[in-house]
Amino acid sequence: MTRGRFITFEGIDGCGKTTQLELLGDYLTGLGLLWLATLEPGGTALGQKIRAALLEVSGHRVGPLAELLLFSAARAQHVEELIRPALAAGRIVLSDRFADATTAYQGYGRGFDLELITDLNRLATGGLKPDLTLVFDLEAEAGLARVAQRAREPGGGLGPDRLDREPLTFHQRVRQGYRAIAAAEPTRVRLIPAAGPAEEIHQLVVETVRGLFA
Repeated sequence: MTRGRFITFEGIDGCGKTTQLELLGDYLTGLGLLWLATLEPGGTALGQKIRAALLEVSGHRVGPLAELLLFSAARAQHVEELIRPALAAGRIVLSDRFADATTAYQGYGRGFDLELITDLNRLATGGLKPDLTLVFDLEAEAGLARVAQRAREPGGGLGPDRLDREPLTFHQRVRQGYRAIAAAEPTRVRLIPAAGPAEEIHQLVVETVRGLFA
């Protein structure tokens, strides 16, 4: 490949996308392909600072507009500093969330105008779109139950982040948003049922991505 491939992993909190990203990375390694894992917000030093400000549970309130703009700022830095150079070097980039997350969370979840978010995403990404987006579809109740279970396990970290703690109705709207995105762009966005065992879901992922590397 002269240009790398860009695959993004999306879905509600607790859908298992991070696990599936890691499993796909192992699969690509077995094929002898060079790949890079990253995440949003994050992926760069600036992105990590913005991630902490946005997701850590603290006494400081983050307003909806500030949230929208901070996610976009982190994405702009991410694209410029990491994603575009990696693609230009022929790497496969696997990203845990990208612009569709803003459409789902801040558009459908928070209620921001979808045309505004489309324009903001275009500005932040410079028009860059993934070659393939995998949306791991799971009922919101099941996703939140997984988040809570993960927090109870040894090494579960600090527990649910600020967005995880939003009410069930918020997460239901986010899921509806992801399903709407998949329906609107069926060539780029593939809906992957995410309620089953991780290995079964991984096989669906492999079947879906295989054509990119033929």
